[in-house]
Amino acid sequence: MVYRILADAVLLLHLAFILFVVFGALLVARRRRLLPLHLAAAAWGAGIELFGGICPLTHAELWLRGLAGAAGYSGGFVEHYLLPLVYPGGLTRTLQYALAAAVLLVNGALYLWVWRRGRRAYSTQAKPSRASSANDSAGPHEPAG
Repeated sequence: MVYRILADAVLLLHLAFILFVVFGALLVARRRRLLPLHLAAAAWGAGIELFGGICPLTHAELWLRGLAGAAGYSGGFVEHYLLPLVYPGGLTRTLQYALAAAVLLVNGALYLWVWRRGRRAYSTQAKPSRASSANDSAGPHEPAG
């Protein structure tokens, strides 16, 4: 029972990692310090798909399921609803290339949005307001407008 719960926890962690790989740039928009972590995760996720690798979380989950005496993914909610998301059936090399491209495109678009948002916020902070620029343009002995 404990190994099955641990295997389910690894599966949930795997799903969370996949979601972070695909959509982590949205978190980076709120917390810039996550940038290096997300870039590493996105590179890992794209690399796994491009080179046909198997994530260590998959091995950990299958090992725990074996310890639990399970031969496959039959059973409860986690296996029935989440496994097809993490392990799509009929995963071909072409589909893996498409998934890697999707990771790169989605993250490229999200980082472009984050970058533009950051520039827009910086430019509004850097520009003086109209009131302060009117005051700044007045001479030292002239009253401001």
